[in-house]
Amino acid sequence: MEDVSLIDQLPPAPEPDSLFEAFASWAEERGLTLYQHQEEALIETVAGSNVILNTPTGSGKSLVAAGALFAALARDECSFYTAPIKALVSEKFFELCAIFGTDNVGMMTGDASVNADAPIVCCTAEVLANIALRDGADADIGMVVMDEFHFYAEPDRGWAWQVPLLELPQAQFLLMSATLGDVSRFEKDLIRRTGRETTVVSSAERPVPLYYSYRTTPLHETLEELLQTREAPVYIVHFTQAQAVERAQSLTSINMCTRAEKEEIAKEIGKFRFTTKFGRNLSRYVRHGIGVHHAGMLPKYRRLVERLAQAGLLKVICGTDTLGVGVNVPIRTVLFTALSKYDGTRVRRLTAREFHQIAGRAGRAGFDTVGNVVAQAPEHVIENEKALAKAGDDAKKRRKVVRKKAPDGFVSWDQSTFEKLIAAEPEPLKSRFRVSNAMLLSVIARPGDCFAAMRHLLTDNHDDRPTQRRHISEAIAMYRSLLDGGIVEKLPEPDEEGRTARLTVDLQPDFALNQPLSTFALAALDLLDPQSSSYPLDVLTVVESTLDDPRQILGAQLNKARGEAIAQMKADGVEYEERMERLEEVEYPKPLEELLDHAYDVYRRSHPWVGDHPLRPKSVARDLFERAMTFTDYVGFYELARSEGLVLRYMASAYKALSQTVPEDAKTEELRDLIEWLGELVRQVDSSLLDEWEQLTNPDEDEDSTETQIEERPKPVSANPRAFRVLVRNELFRRVELAARHRYDELGALDGDEGWDAEEWEEAMEAYYDEHDELGIGPDARGPKMLLIEEGNGNWQVRQIFDDPEDDHDWGISAEIDLAASDEAGRAVVRVLDVNRM
Repeated sequence: MEDVSLIDQLPPAPEPDSLFEAFASWAEERGLTLYQHQEEALIETVAGSNVILNTPTGSGKSLVAAGALFAALARDECSFYTAPIKALVSEKFFELCAIFGTDNVGMMTGDASVNADAPIVCCTAEVLANIALRDGADADIGMVVMDEFHFYAEPDRGWAWQVPLLELPQAQFLLMSATLGDVSRFEKDLIRRTGRETTVVSSAERPVPLYYSYRTTPLHETLEELLQTREAPVYIVHFTQAQAVERAQSLTSINMCTRAEKEEIAKEIGKFRFTTKFGRNLSRYVRHGIGVHHAGMLPKYRRLVERLAQAGLLKVICGTDTLGVGVNVPIRTVLFTALSKYDGTRVRRLTAREFHQIAGRAGRAGFDTVGNVVAQAPEHVIENEKALAKAGDDAKKRRKVVRKKAPDGFVSWDQSTFEKLIAAEPEPLKSRFRVSNAMLLSVIARPGDCFAAMRHLLTDNHDDRPTQRRHISEAIAMYRSLLDGGIVEKLPEPDEEGRTARLTVDLQPDFALNQPLSTFALAALDLLDPQSSSYPLDVLTVVESTLDDPRQILGAQLNKARGEAIAQMKADGVEYEERMERLEEVEYPKPLEELLDHAYDVYRRSHPWVGDHPLRPKSVARDLFERAMTFTDYVGFYELARSEGLVLRYMASAYKALSQTVPEDAKTEELRDLIEWLGELVRQVDSSLLDEWEQLTNPDEDEDSTETQIEERPKPVSANPRAFRVLVRNELFRRVELAARHRYDELGALDGDEGWDAEEWEEAMEAYYDEHDELGIGPDARGPKMLLIEEGNGNWQVRQIFDDPEDDHDWGISAEIDLAASDEAGRAVVRVLDVNRM
């Protein structure tokens, strides 16, 4: 049936009855029948009331949200839809574009902005919070839809869900979540602040009812029973990524699929490229009917698992508890492997909110008539039960059974724990309000009495009185530092716009809505020498210092650095105690740290708000470039296979920041090469990370292939000549580096299949070292002038010149680049022909 545009349903006059009838008619034409709680929420929304929609997962909250946006559009009001993560914001953006048309929908995520003046804007909660702080009651916002509102209780981010409630009294609110708990205080608070009727719509009755069971059988047996009774797909919930992957591996011994089902899986997979070590393992798992799903995976692998699950081809998915946000897969059974987790500080039992958020994924409307939630007893309990069962009813044998003890640090759970979680309401949401320099500056910059505005924020938020007093003390200290720094001055009397204080500096456009340290990065570029051979990498370092730290990568770098340091100290004969002392000084790489730290301190004196965002010197994208590695090589070098998705997302962020932050007049040809290289590297590993970002500027384009293929293959890598030359240069320079360090075994591993094994490389390099004492690997050695390229249709002939101490430049590597093989592999495929003196 052809989709009916919701815009076409706008009634001539935005009366509540006509709005509801128009929206209900549109839903009916799409084959959707409104549940009673959806009707109730929509009737209250079109009538102008605030609505708190506290209904189970799968109960159609998104449809109510669309109705709220429709009502605001009919009333000629601007509306904002917030979601907790950028991926969900962009997903909702495309979804709403399909419903309301691209002209009527915009998006703001902090690092991307599309059609921001549209009447409907999708954004992260932080973006809306900063608009609320900047404009307050004068903000042109008539409707606010806040999805996943339980994030209000998140320790680091919850302030962003609270601020709009405090600062937008003119707006109508729709707050949505499946796990809100007691919301009576929000109901009263919204009535008081907005003057609107506020309705709580809660529905204890799920469209798809859940059935619960507790098992003391080994997980393999539990799973086999679920499969036999047709309770698949089963999502097996783990609390670490490593456990999820290990479980998938262990389950390959179970024959889950018939031959016909396996053939159907293979057909659906088609020519999908499993380009990494983890990907090759995933290929084995999914062909057994087993999926893996966690945040550390490449997006294309997660989408593959989701697509296969939606096609009904996966019997089991092993994943982490992060599936509660944004995963759209039909799950009939959720199987908990534990009811406790490590939360970054300690091991504790799951909260009721965490349990219900995960359990609620079982049984999806439109897919299932029922859902199942199963919890496994602790492993040592299961083993003890098994041993007792083996002893039978013989009392003597049962007394002799040696019961296995719980592991150290174990937090116990049992069936009563499970039953209490089932019955428990989600805990009341806890306020996470906080004060920042950016908050003060935003409030001071807007018209009106900033002291009265801050007093309102500090004394009329949702915290208790002692906590509010702490906020007041923090705000006073921040304000005094702004005064002392000459950033703010108090006015002797209010100005024409009622301001009682003013800023003495101009804030950047869209202050606090974009990357907070991007202006510092721009200022820091002036400290670099564009004529230096290290300039492109130094620019990359400046940009990387403004990005969030990827902790797993930095931890792996630190472990590698410490391992190499220990090996060197042992070789040097350093005693154990001194080795341990020296080891404390070893850090992950931080190029330009001293320069950047000093620049940051100076910049912060005149821009104190950047103090809310610490500088983070590091080298990840630069490290990859300097090591001349491919993405797969880099992930393997640092043993990051379980976090390769994090690595790629970081590389994509670095590419976007380079593209957006660095002005055109600061981009040398070498820097443009580096930017193109980084973009192509990301695109060849998983094109979706950049394609979606670039598609945001062109949401009208219809990509038919996304409906029919699991993976949209990237363009041939050789089709981007600038980036491909850098890839070729890196491949050749990697061989130079290895040769300089006499790592002939690694060179043999690279080129052995083409006849250049370790012995061949060693023999060739011995001839070089007979003439020269060393081989340079500095910035000049890897520059474009040291690589000669003769381009041909089917292949390129290249010569990598060695940087010898005498600058003779007569030695080097001759090689051939196979373009067809490169396009197939998504990297430069090199065939070494000779290492010699010309």
